[in-house]
Amino acid sequence: MSDLITVQGVVLSAMPVGEYDKRIVLLTRERGKISAFAKGARRPNSQFLAAANPFVFGTFTLYEGRSSYNLNQVSITHHFVELAGEQPGIYYGYYFLELADYFGQEGTDEKESMNLLYVTVKALLNPHIEDRLVRCIFELRMMATQGLCPSLFHCVCCERQPVEGEEIFFSQQNHGILDKHCLGQVNDAKRISAPALYAMQYIVTTSLGKLYTFTVTEEVLYELERHIHTYVASNTEKRFKSLEILEIMS
Repeated sequence: MSDLITVQGVVLSAMPVGEYDKRIVLLTRERGKISAFAKGARRPNSQFLAAANPFVFGTFTLYEGRSSYNLNQVSITHHFVELAGEQPGIYYGYYFLELADYFGQEGTDEKESMNLLYVTVKALLNPHIEDRLVRCIFELRMMATQGLCPSLFHCVCCERQPVEGEEIFFSQQNHGILDKHCLGQVNDAKRISAPALYAMQYIVTTSLGKLYTFTVTEEVLYELERHIHTYVASNTEKRFKSLEILEIMS
């Protein structure tokens, strides 16, 4: 056995392998996104029975084999088993894990994405905030974390900062807001209200601890969904399975 390594991470996905094993994908602070085999994880008496599942946060001890990591020990900090009983919350959760998996890379520091996942899963269990709003917040903050944040404070064309009360528009193709004078330079601009724009600005700038501490009206939520969902779809190249399930449920 090679030297053991210890990482802090979250299980993004788990897949059965053979008769008793599992292959898990971890998002870790120290080594980015990695996969590992959890031998015997499907046996009733396995030490990995609870740990080798999505939404498990903890400290994972691994040893590196010839072609992959192998799980040696796990210390669980949070496993959010109560999320399994939330409908449709569990599918929102799976979608968030899928999106984190999509952006995760080996050898990078994924601390920010990990922490974002943690506060987001907690928010799904909070009855005072709608799952639809949680999705909008997570999507936009994840895009910002990945360096794909749209321009929300200055016009993407003239770089001028809009003044209060000014009519503002959002362009998907140009990745941000623009003022009325620059409308002629784009062909996909849609008006964005001041409350919706403020919410988006708040999402990308506030601390994680305050990220899920606000609510919006149904009208503003619909507007956020229209802008943010389209933006994420335009900047990713994958059809997420959990989103398909959510669309069927809705």
